[in-house]
Amino acid sequence: MINKPHLKIKQIRELKNLTQDSVAAKLDLSTRAYSKIETGETQLTINRLNEISAIFEIDPMEILGFDDKQVFNNCKQDGYIGINHINLPEKLVLQYEETIQALKEQIQLLKLLQDK
Repeated sequence: MINKPHLKIKQIRELKNLTQDSVAAKLDLSTRAYSKIETGETQLTINRLNEISAIFEIDPMEILGFDDKQVFNNCKQDGYIGINHINLPEKLVLQYEETIQALKEQIQLLKLLQDK
């Protein structure tokens, strides 16, 4: 049995910095209807899981197997609370690397334009 898939969806949405409004719009739902999915008031169907995973750009099994403890492992050492382990999905890392590369290219272009 998969434990609380609605909470996993909410956590992944927040990690991807998406709002309920934006996800609801892509699903052609009201924000309230989507909110009911995240609170578990509406039962998650396979079709809806597939639609949400497409929006998140991850495999549906990654949603169902998501473990927030692997992403954020908070520990307390000598009064310090911090994140000591981050395990991001490979696709998310690739997205960050692509964004960084695009920003570097934009910076180079802006420098060239500034020099002219």
